[in-house]
Amino acid sequence: MKITDEKSKPWVTLGSEYLVRRPWLTARRDCVRLANGVVNDEYYVLEYPDWVNVIAVTADGKFIMIKQYRHGIAGTSYEICAGCCERGEAPEQAARRELLEETGYGGGEWRKLLTIAPNASSMNNYTHCYLALGVEKIADFHLDSTEELEMFLLDGDDVFDMLQSGQIVQATMVAPLWKYFYSVAIAQVNNF
Repeated sequence: MKITDEKSKPWVTLGSEYLVRRPWLTARRDCVRLANGVVNDEYYVLEYPDWVNVIAVTADGKFIMIKQYRHGIAGTSYEICAGCCERGEAPEQAARRELLEETGYGGGEWRKLLTIAPNASSMNNYTHCYLALGVEKIADFHLDSTEELEMFLLDGDDVFDMLQSGQIVQATMVAPLWKYFYSVAIAQVNNF
C-alpha cells in the first residue's frame, strides 16, 4: 500500500550546513520545509556509509557469533558479523569481506534476507542483511587495529535463547535474526 496523503510528501531542503566531517562521523544541519509549510531550521542528519551484516552458519550447523565491547552502550554484547561498505563496494561483496576479515570464514551459499534503515529519522544509510549457509574456515582472520572481538561457534538454539533473553541488543542485528528464526519456524509448520 502506498501512502499518498499530504503528510507523506517529501520535505523541501532549503539549505544545508556540515557541522562535522570526519571518517566515522559526518553531521549536517538542514533547514527544511515540511509539506504543511512549517519550516524547521535545525533538522540534523548523520551521514554514514551503508552497513552490512551476516548470519553465517557453518557446514555443520554452527552459527558464527561475535562478542565485543561497544563503547556507545558501555557494555559487551553478542553480535553477528558486520561492518561498513567501502566506497564503490557492493553490499554482498562487503558482507563477504567482513565475514572473512573478522572470522576467516567464507564460501557457502549466500542470499539477502532484508535491507533496513537503522534510524530513518536522522541517519541516511541502510543495513543490508545476508544469510550465508555452509561457510567454512578458509583463512586466518584479519582485524583492524581498532577491533577487539571474540568469535564463537554456537548452536541455533543457543543463539535463539540469546536473542530472546536480550543478550543480542544491536537493533540492526536483532531484526535479521528474528526474521531468520521466524522463517525457520514457518518452514517447519508448513512441512508438518
